[in-house]
Amino acid sequence: MTRQLAERPEDVPTVFAERFNTGDAEALAEVYESGMVFVPEPGSPLTGQEAHAANEQFMNLGVPITVRPRHVYTTGDIALLIVDWVIDGTDRGGRPVHIEGTATDVARRGQDGRWRYAIDNPFGVKPGIGGNNDPFHPHVA
Repeated sequence: MTRQLAERPEDVPTVFAERFNTGDAEALAEVYESGMVFVPEPGSPLTGQEAHAANEQFMNLGVPITVRPRHVYTTGDIALLIVDWVIDGTDRGGRPVHIEGTATDVARRGQDGRWRYAIDNPFGVKPGIGGNNDPFHPHVA
């Protein structure tokens, strides 16, 4: 059974992680509002189907994510979340994977009272990545 969407902004990362770890792309997509922005690497914001497809690339590694909210700042129906996260384990091909970051995310309360990501920026203010730090070519331990 999939967990309900967050009733409080501080619960959005936990709902996200639980849905991510199920491997259910549709359930994960529900954690985002329509028109959301996903930033799979610094300087490369995506929207719509491209955003969901990029997010699924992380999920399809088959390695669980662990999240640890550090700060949540709320005003009205908008919240800024600073969240430490790590994807650590062995992928479906038997390769070790370790990807981590500190997200700077924006969540918004919808008309249904549930909180969803409006902006998901998993690598926060990290400089542009490439080469061995590319999130789609995870570090092999």
